[in-house]
Amino acid sequence: MNEILIGKSDQPVWLHARYANRHGMVAGATGTGKTVSLMVMAEGFSKLGVPVFLADVKGDIAGMAQAGAMNKHVQERIDKLGIDWTPAANPVVFWDIYGKLGHPVRTTISEMGPHLLGRMLELNDTQQGVLEVVFKVADEEGLLLLDLKDLRSMLNFAAENAKAISKAYGLINSASLAAIQRGLLSLEQAGADQFFGEPALALADFMRQDMSGRGIINVLAADQLILKPKLYSTFLLWMLSELFEELPEAGDLDKPKLVFFFDEAHLLFDDAPPALLQRVEQVVRLIRSKGVGVYFCSQNPDDVPQDILGQMGNRIQHALRAYTPRDQKAVRAAAETFPPNPQVNVTEVITQLGVGEALVTTLQDKGVPLPVQRCLITSPGCRIGTITEEERSTIRSRSPFGSKYDTMIDRESAAEKLTSRAEASSAESATKEPAKAEEKSAQTESGGGFMGGVRDMLFGTRRRQGMLEALAKSAARNAGGQISRSIMRGVLGGIFKGR
Repeated sequence: MNEILIGKSDQPVWLHARYANRHGMVAGATGTGKTVSLMVMAEGFSKLGVPVFLADVKGDIAGMAQAGAMNKHVQERIDKLGIDWTPAANPVVFWDIYGKLGHPVRTTISEMGPHLLGRMLELNDTQQGVLEVVFKVADEEGLLLLDLKDLRSMLNFAAENAKAISKAYGLINSASLAAIQRGLLSLEQAGADQFFGEPALALADFMRQDMSGRGIINVLAADQLILKPKLYSTFLLWMLSELFEELPEAGDLDKPKLVFFFDEAHLLFDDAPPALLQRVEQVVRLIRSKGVGVYFCSQNPDDVPQDILGQMGNRIQHALRAYTPRDQKAVRAAAETFPPNPQVNVTEVITQLGVGEALVTTLQDKGVPLPVQRCLITSPGCRIGTITEEERSTIRSRSPFGSKYDTMIDRESAAEKLTSRAEASSAESATKEPAKAEEKSAQTESGGGFMGGVRDMLFGTRRRQGMLEALAKSAARNAGGQISRSIMRGVLGGIFKGR
């Protein structure tokens, strides 16, 4: 039976796996039970053999790797629900961009692309255009952009060849290049230098089952990552885009290939430009046919744009607190999005829900929404809470991905190739320098240029005689000959006269 028990009202409420790729939303104020709802769904999908990816922003989702324990709260809940409850751990793989609490998650600069990278760097339109030109030049020059040092080297190359690049692709100015460089420095200080590099994550490794056929639950440690909202949201959006581009069309399946939970979803949409919102909407709408279900989690439903919220077929709404006019408006907006149920006054109930209670609607046969139900959410069989460092280390040691991802690789790419080019150019310049110096010396001796050649011809150089000097010597010789002949004639004439 491909169903997940979400909770009970006067009847059980199920999430049907064949409609799980129609996406969903989990919302509610802090401390109302959203995390438990996430764990219930993730555990349910895993039991159906569906891999799951979710971010652990508080550290308590890591408890899915350990079996739960009976206590009075769990006993009270299962008594109310009237269900069988068995404590059990789930197959979990831990991931971490910083590589501390899980296997490192990496991608390359090229795979990220200029658009998402520009969002991460918070570039304006002009700077974004320059970054796209730099990517284009790198592609045509055969220069791989793998990590931050590659991109930095490429920016330096663009600055040194700005005139030629501007002529071919449009103006790139030093101010924009400098702004991108500053953005890279800020990104590096945020720890993104560990995110960009190789080996890059193969998304197929997120879509695995264990030996018993259960779907792997991939937990991203995000307690530190969430402090860098742009990095967090861009990383998850990159993952979603990569899934969309890599997976083939699958249509409507009996169960999804992967379920993707996007916690703190408002970070994705805060200050997002219209082009990015359009891209997210497109991906969410079309990725359903790739067999991927996307579930956004946030405090208020209005954190998610209406065009995207309208595609969320499965909804779990925990309590909202109407303390301010904005809160009251959010309550009314949330109430209006649920399929009506004459027995439930959503506007009133949504502020009266206790911890662990929620308003739930899921897609039923033929995709018809279930009228909203007030439910007591069921309890997962795993631990609800954090784990120790020893427990995490044990789980990591059993992972099949340690040998693949834990050691970074730095192969030849743009930085190394540009450095080699610069060194080769310097060596060539050093070889040509003596010849240039000799030529320059010769030019200095001769005076250089056309007029210098004329002077050399007339006056000569240290190495050859000039015309004037030759004429003078010739004249001197001629004059000397005449004088000598005159003297000889005078002498001889005197001698002969004496006789």
